[in-house]
Amino acid sequence: MIDTEKIRKDFPILGEKVNGNDLVYLDNAATSHKPKEVIDSLVNYYEKYNSNVHRGVHTLSIKATDEFEKARISVQKFINAKKSNEIVFTRNASESLNLIAYSWGKENIKSGDEIFITPFEHHSNIVPWQMLCKENEAILRYFPIDSNGDIDIDKFSKEISNKTKLVSITHMSNVLGTVLPIDKIIELAKKYNAVTVIDACQSVPHMPVDVQKIDSDFLCFSGHKMLGPTGIGVLHGKEDILNRMSPFLYGGDMISQVTYEDSKWNELPYKFEAGTPNIADSIGLGVACEYLTKVGMDNIWKHEMELGEYAVEEISKLENFKILGNKSKELRGGVVSFIHDSIHPHDIGSLLDGYGIAIRTGHHCAMPLVRSYGVVAASRASFYLYNKKDEIDKLVEGLKKVEEYFK
Repeated sequence: MIDTEKIRKDFPILGEKVNGNDLVYLDNAATSHKPKEVIDSLVNYYEKYNSNVHRGVHTLSIKATDEFEKARISVQKFINAKKSNEIVFTRNASESLNLIAYSWGKENIKSGDEIFITPFEHHSNIVPWQMLCKENEAILRYFPIDSNGDIDIDKFSKEISNKTKLVSITHMSNVLGTVLPIDKIIELAKKYNAVTVIDACQSVPHMPVDVQKIDSDFLCFSGHKMLGPTGIGVLHGKEDILNRMSPFLYGGDMISQVTYEDSKWNELPYKFEAGTPNIADSIGLGVACEYLTKVGMDNIWKHEMELGEYAVEEISKLENFKILGNKSKELRGGVVSFIHDSIHPHDIGSLLDGYGIAIRTGHHCAMPLVRSYGVVAASRASFYLYNKKDEIDKLVEGLKKVEEYFK
């Protein structure tokens, strides 16, 4: 069980007033708020031991390096990676996916090869593969969907083949909240020796994720969605496949030796971390992992599933609102997107803001998916460990006021 009231005291911003109202923050799929421990870790770095990492022999550099690498180990433990050298720090999950497409994809995807992704993907898990397929003359294919709008595993099992070289899928949709059956998908991909990539931006912050159990080749996520700072992301890759890949960027600490004629690359993970890394935010991410571990990921997931189920129930009672995606509580997390018969999502979001309620409106960086529902935009409420049921009640009351405004 989660003591929500106790947790909320750790987040300074939740005490803020917005337009004269208590802040009701329901935009966690876009970014999460930060506990005081994470904020303090950033201030502490800049005030006490700000220095560049690696190769420095003075006290500040040694301290910064120790804390930076300690953060890597915290991330490793959080997702249960085999080794810390399988944790590559990036700017965000988008960069992680581009790294895979550029470094692994360009060398391994050939003309006529196939890449499978789902219709649920964020643009960051669509566009890199589109570009790779255009450049290498490969074929981008989409998972088949059943009558409920979910992944049709049986059909996919008949469509995947020896031509399939890569399968890249979201773990949980940032629009629908749908949790995909990644275990079954990875099992099928392995039968054809296809490389597997998991976009875990909406799962790692919210549910227990064990990369050794999942057994994908790559998995990526962003720090800012899991109580960490912006500007820091993670690429987890299996050691053997990372060792076979060429670097994505060049310069700085990614080299082991440079001559006028040639260069040699550093060992993992540093050969993928060119230039001065984002030291402070990496440290902040490590602290965020430790905070979430203390609360317990099982507890957080149970709490969010309850909030998601309650939100679906209450919004569904409003006659002119429609929930997007499968309403089954077993198949979705704490993300609920909805549309109104006649009111544009941007109008809904703007008016709710007047009541201090923050939601996200638009295509949510998943334009093809949103347009498949016959609309160009949707409203989205997304929950985290510090949200409460009475905030969902405020959302529903706010939606009623929005309808009254347009009558």
